[in-house]
Amino acid sequence: MVRDITLVERLSRLHPAAVADCLDRQRLRRQVLAPHIRPLTPTMRLAGFAATVHCIEVDAVPESRDDWYRNELASVDALQPSDVIIVSTCRGSFWGELLATASRFRGALGVVADAYTRDTLALIAMGFPTFAAGIHCADSLGRIDVDAFDVPITCGGVDVEPGDLVLGDHDGVVTIPAELGEEIVARAEEKLRGENLVREKLAEGMPVSEAFRTYGVI
Repeated sequence: MVRDITLVERLSRLHPAAVADCLDRQRLRRQVLAPHIRPLTPTMRLAGFAATVHCIEVDAVPESRDDWYRNELASVDALQPSDVIIVSTCRGSFWGELLATASRFRGALGVVADAYTRDTLALIAMGFPTFAAGIHCADSLGRIDVDAFDVPITCGGVDVEPGDLVLGDHDGVVTIPAELGEEIVARAEEKLRGENLVREKLAEGMPVSEAFRTYGVI
């Protein structure tokens, strides 16, 4: 599927709640990641294409140093502009400042991990959008490993395919199946225009029940 960068630009002007509402209307009710996945700061936002990473838990350091972090590093080196790294559910610290620095150089726009991160003050200082399940300073080496990337994964209870659209802010993270990207973004843009109109009417004193009957937005 051809990656439409303009679609990411349009998505970035929306917010996850509106997108989630539009997905609900299409009976796609399992696209919002679990609420324990949080941004490091309230102002962090991201939008892009899912670059998926599958993690497993391990309990040993590989004997050969050539195997240390092998696929973790390869997954970062494979990133493309407008990617958002999406990491599967795993108990371990996957992310940090140096990976973020390399990812930013390749044009990646953020990371969403149902795993932990470290180097948090550095990540905040560099402004790299980081959404994670928690903070833990222990290294990934010998604790978690990447066994595959660019494959279907589950993150925060949501099934994610490579190339799906991802949008996140302080409200949470939502994903859009790639084949529905244009349709859902267009519906969310229309919903946002409706919300702006209803906001004006409510500020003028229109009863909320009347506003909903009239405009179908709340």
